[in-house]
Amino acid sequence: MDFENSSPHRSSPLLTPALTRLLAATAGVTVANNYYNQPLLPKMAESFAVDPTAASWVAVATQLGYACGLALVVPLGDCVNRKTLLVTTAMAAVFTLLLLATSQGLGMAIGMSFLLGAGCVTPQVAVPYGAGLAAPEKRGRTVGIIMGGLLVGILGARIFSGFFGEWLGWRSVFLIGAGFTLTLAFVLGRLPSAPVAQPVPYREALGSLLPLLRREPLLQRHCLLGALSFGAFSIFWTTLAFYLKARPEHFGGQVVGLFGCIAVAGVATAPIAGRLSDRFSPKVVNRLALTSMVLSFGMMALSHLSLIWLGIGTFFMDAGAQGNHISNQTRIYTLPGELRSRVTSIYMISYFLGGTLGSMLGAQAWKHFGWSGVTASGALLAILGLAVLGLYPVPKRPPI
Repeated sequence: MDFENSSPHRSSPLLTPALTRLLAATAGVTVANNYYNQPLLPKMAESFAVDPTAASWVAVATQLGYACGLALVVPLGDCVNRKTLLVTTAMAAVFTLLLLATSQGLGMAIGMSFLLGAGCVTPQVAVPYGAGLAAPEKRGRTVGIIMGGLLVGILGARIFSGFFGEWLGWRSVFLIGAGFTLTLAFVLGRLPSAPVAQPVPYREALGSLLPLLRREPLLQRHCLLGALSFGAFSIFWTTLAFYLKARPEHFGGQVVGLFGCIAVAGVATAPIAGRLSDRFSPKVVNRLALTSMVLSFGMMALSHLSLIWLGIGTFFMDAGAQGNHISNQTRIYTLPGELRSRVTSIYMISYFLGGTLGSMLGAQAWKHFGWSGVTASGALLAILGLAVLGLYPVPKRPPI
C-alpha cells in the first residue's frame, strides 16, 4: 500500500478511503495494547505469586500511563511531523510490549505497563492527523471511522487476550501484540508526510495547554460534554457486574461479556455520528446523543422487570456516548489546524478524568442506593450535559 504520492499540502486528495481505513486500523491495533492485560490479571497474579489485588495495579498503571501520555506525548503533534510521531509511538509500544512479556516480577510488569500506556496514545495522534488531511465537509465522517477502529480495538483486545491467554499464556499475548504493532509501524512508514505548518517548541506547547483552554469557550464546552457523557458511561460499566451478580440469577462474567457484545453498537454508530456531524450542526448531534443516554438509563431502571430493558438500554447508552464523543471531536477540530494535537490532549484528559470520576460515583451510588442509584446518577450526568449544551455560550467560528 503506497501513500507516498499524495501531496502534503492539499487536504482532500490526501485522505483516500484506503488511508482512512489504515488510520482506523492504527487506532484499533495500538489501543488494544492497553486492554490486553484486563482478562490476564488472574494469570499474571499466579505467575508472580501475588494476590490478585496486587496484580490489578498492572491495569491501573496502564491507565495512569495513558493519562500521562495524553498530557506529555500527544502535544508533540504540534511540534514535530505527525507521521514521525505515529511511527515513533508505535515502535515504542513494540519494545515496551517485549519487555512486559519478559517481566520476571510484578514491579517490572507494573513499570512496563505504565510506559506502555504512556506510549500507546497513537490513536490520539492518528485522529488529528486524519482530521488535518480531511476536507472540512468530510472531517466528521473521518473522525467517526477512525474512532470506530478504536472501539473495535478495545472490544477485540479483551476477546483476543481472554482466548489466547487461556491457551498460550499471558506472555504470549503481549508477544503477539508486539508483532501486530511492529507490522503496523512498517506500514505507517508509507504514510504521506504531515509536517506542522507552524511548529512550536515542546515546552511552549505544554505551557500553552491551560491558556488555550481558558481562551477557547468552544473547547471548554466540549470538554465538559465529553467528561459528563464518559462519566455516565463509566458509571454503568463500573457497576454492571455487581448488579448482575446481585440479581436472583447470580449471573457471572459470561453474561457480563454478552452485554459487552452489545457495545458493538458503538462501532456501528461512530461513523454514522460522524456523517451526521458533517450534515447537521454538531450541537444537534450532541443533543440527540445525550438525550439517547438519558432515555437509556430510564430503560435500564426497568431491568428488574426484564433483562431485555437492560439490553435495550445498553444499546442506546453506548450509541449515545459514542455519538456525543464523535460530535465533540468534530467540533473541536474546527479550531486552527496548528492547535489540533494540543486540543486533542486537553479534550482527552478531560474525557479521561470524567470517566474516572464516573467510576468513583458509580461505586458509591451502588454501595448506598443500589441499581436505582446507579441509573439515576447516570441519567443526571447526561442531563447536566444537555444543560451545558443549552446554556454554555460559544461564539460562532467559521470552519477551518
